[in-house]
Amino acid sequence: MSNQATNITFDDFLKVDIRSGTIINVEPFPEARKPAYKLIIDFGSEIGLKKSSAQITEIYPDMKELIGKQVLAVVNFPIKQIGPFKSEVLTLGIPNENGKVVLVAPDTKTPNGLRLF
Repeated sequence: MSNQATNITFDDFLKVDIRSGTIINVEPFPEARKPAYKLIIDFGSEIGLKKSSAQITEIYPDMKELIGKQVLAVVNFPIKQIGPFKSEVLTLGIPNENGKVVLVAPDTKTPNGLRLF
């Protein structure tokens, strides 16, 4: 899967606010068109708790295992209405060799709310 993007400037990159957060709650999202979870992610005191819909059910079938997992998310996109749910951040993931979404996360614990640079 190539889909190489057009070159951007560093200033363009800085417009995308990607932060670390910890998943504190996970619920099923049966109303979603594709299997998904509703996540509540703690981004620390500056940003707070944010909601996100994530199509990660195949790689992470046990919702309880996601609690406490640190992730990266774009926190400055507009809210996206997904059925009856308002997704406030875009939780980042990449496809594995089978096209299933794997969450993007720091490899060691970092404070919630830190910005990717």
